[in-house]
Amino acid sequence: MAAPKEDWQHERARVLAQARVVVVKVGSAVLTDANGLSVPVLENLAAQLASLRSLLPQGTAADAEESAQSRRLVLVSSGAVAAGRAALSSRGHVVETTGLAARQAAAAVGQGQLMQAWDRVFFAHRMPTAQVLLTREDLRARQRFLNARNTFAELLEWGVLPIVNENDTVSISELKFGDNDCLASLLVNLTGADLFINLTSASGVLAADPQKNPHAPILDHIDDVAALDLGQLCGGKTSVGTGGMYSKLLAARRAAQIGVPTLILPGREPHVITRAFAACGVCDAPEGHAPFTGGTWVCPAQHAIPRRKFWLAYQSDPAGSVHVDAGAARALLHKGGSLLPGGVFRVEGSFQQGALVRVLHDGQSIGVGLSNYSASDLKKIMGLKRHEVAAILGDAHYPEVIHRDNLLLDAAV
Repeated sequence: MAAPKEDWQHERARVLAQARVVVVKVGSAVLTDANGLSVPVLENLAAQLASLRSLLPQGTAADAEESAQSRRLVLVSSGAVAAGRAALSSRGHVVETTGLAARQAAAAVGQGQLMQAWDRVFFAHRMPTAQVLLTREDLRARQRFLNARNTFAELLEWGVLPIVNENDTVSISELKFGDNDCLASLLVNLTGADLFINLTSASGVLAADPQKNPHAPILDHIDDVAALDLGQLCGGKTSVGTGGMYSKLLAARRAAQIGVPTLILPGREPHVITRAFAACGVCDAPEGHAPFTGGTWVCPAQHAIPRRKFWLAYQSDPAGSVHVDAGAARALLHKGGSLLPGGVFRVEGSFQQGALVRVLHDGQSIGVGLSNYSASDLKKIMGLKRHEVAAILGDAHYPEVIHRDNLLLDAAV
């Protein structure tokens, strides 16, 4: 049953007032135009983030040190490919960036342009910045994940604004794998953020696919993002970015799983972040602008998952799939059970022991988990009882294919 209207509005006001760590993601469609990076847009966003950082979260001591009590911000910025394409064009080199190598080359040209532009606009507000380029591999290995977390914590303690982008130049997959909506949702976990703000070229989340219903209204809030059929709800990708609303809602769904709400706002609306906070009584709206009550608020899940499960589920893309029967699906979904060999009847992919795999029932994904068996061994024992598994593999085997502690149901993959 949907929450009463006042509930989500009160929650939005409370979170905006109290959030201490905020991840803000801005996409290419907001930052760029036909001529490359839009300097007025960057200047406006820098002013907003500087204003947001200066607001003390409610409940902090008035005499506390500012560095310890001011809001801590992480900015995830797209735009390197578009900036590189524009920079080359301005020098007489018109290039196509449809292939992976071309996109990576354009990103190599544009990343410096992007960072210089950000550094320049934040310098006007005396905000030091740090460039952080990440790949999925940096968050996959646990030690590297912990190192990254410590680095972010130190930067935020210093009052530095980390400006994060996918390291497109060395990415080994299509840039869709390096979607910055996905990266931002992983940083929500890594930084322990309380709020995720996603700035988009749209006015908010439409109630229907805009390609099929161009007059669909904006959803002011989403109670249960996991219950949405994103394929039916969302249209195609934006022309300059790689995400579109589908990836933004997928990122919001991930954040919701660890109890973090998402505020999706129209990034080109002047002072939209400051005005959204003003609408909740956190601050005054900029002179000449009214508080902003639009956009879409995505509510967090009522029961947050452990952050360790979040990390293992989204550390990498699934390397394969296991299909389970109805009995195994019931045990997983309704009884909190582990996946046993007897419940598996089909294995897809060529994965190693410890790999992340997708669990399917009737062709639908019900979760992801870490497999105790390689694909080749699992094919030998699928459908068998425990004593039959021992007869094939000997004593060196696991009772479970996937232990429930290493399984995330309803994963947003």
